[in-house]
Amino acid sequence: MYETIQFIHSYWAYLVLFMLLIASFNGIIGFATNKEYSATNFRIALFTLIVSHIQLLIGIVLYFTTPYFKMWAEEGMGGVMGDATLRLYNVEHPLMMIIAIALITIGYSKHKKKLTSRPKFKMLAIFYGFALVVMLSRIPWSAWF
Repeated sequence: MYETIQFIHSYWAYLVLFMLLIASFNGIIGFATNKEYSATNFRIALFTLIVSHIQLLIGIVLYFTTPYFKMWAEEGMGGVMGDATLRLYNVEHPLMMIIAIALITIGYSKHKKKLTSRPKFKMLAIFYGFALVVMLSRIPWSAWF
């Protein structure tokens, strides 16, 4: 079961990153060019929100089924925090991804409350852009290649 969930989580991450890149650049370009906010822009933002939340749910299941999770009991807090790999998989990656998805959710919610196009794009650009940076900072790149 662990391998299947890990496989899904790893490959769904490509979709999340792709959509987050598209949504971030869409927000930046829309803001910079004073583009009119359209239904397509709304769908891009919404689809990014949806795929990132699905990834979070898959990640939560993976977190509790991974062999790294057992290290909390075996090594304790000091052992996990003292080992860079265990710290990445048990603390840094999950925490930063939750923060990134919270940023996406906040950005999506804030952009819906804006009445004109430019502030909508600004909210998406800021929050989705920060979420992208946070995600890229804590991806376990060695596991991807």
